[in-house]
Amino acid sequence: MTFAAIQEATAAIAGATGRAEHRAAIVLGSGLSSYAASLPGAVEVAYTDIPNFPIPQVEGHSGSLFSADFDGKPVLILAGRVHAYEGWDLTDVVFAVRTAVASGCSTVALTNAAGGLGTGLASGDLVLISDHLNLTGRNPLVGPNDDRLGPRFPDMSEVYSNDLRKLAHRVGSELDVDLGEGVYAWFLGPSYESPAEVQMAKRMGADLVGMSTVPEAIAARHMGAEVMGMSLVTNLAAGISPTPLSHGEVTEAANEAHGRFTRLIDGLLPRLASR
Repeated sequence: MTFAAIQEATAAIAGATGRAEHRAAIVLGSGLSSYAASLPGAVEVAYTDIPNFPIPQVEGHSGSLFSADFDGKPVLILAGRVHAYEGWDLTDVVFAVRTAVASGCSTVALTNAAGGLGTGLASGDLVLISDHLNLTGRNPLVGPNDDRLGPRFPDMSEVYSNDLRKLAHRVGSELDVDLGEGVYAWFLGPSYESPAEVQMAKRMGADLVGMSTVPEAIAARHMGAEVMGMSLVTNLAAGISPTPLSHGEVTEAANEAHGRFTRLIDGLLPRLASR
């Protein structure tokens, strides 16, 4: 997608929501999309009504953008995302996040469902992403660089903001929501990781494994946005879990954690918008 395509999508969002700019954005992962509809006064815009927006095809990912207002500070909620394993080019995978940043969102929160492989992690845990491992060999910045989006060689020494993690921990403490921290390893999917791949990732320093988030984080940082990442551990990874993995397990765990996730995001979004 080109810079012009992003501008076209940005203009459509402003027109449909009646809000020229937004301050922060959050991307909702597998099984978490229903949260957006619960926000009072939220304006819903279907992805199909936004020019150039890729449409999610995976169960648990809806396809709507919501615009909500927190004390005069508008926030975008992206309910659902597309994945590289669906066959999308990475420029399409990161298009929604790039559009959010172009819409004024200087802070982007990325959420996902992930397999847990760190010591002490269990299904239902909420874990802040401290760093990532890109194990796919793919990068959304490959190809000619558009300097209007960001520099050719962006720094990735702090992809996931230390300040935002501290903020999330403070909010979690206030709301009695426990938060861990860990490194997220991005695998291409759609097959779940093999036990040997899980052990490889663990020895490389990963605590979480999943099939999203990393390209979005790279693209958002490329554009200068501050990024927070958070995983909901929906299962123990292959070779650690005693049972075969399934997408139904992911959705079930997300449903069980919905209350804690909702409390945390309710507390976080107004503060992210105020940054």
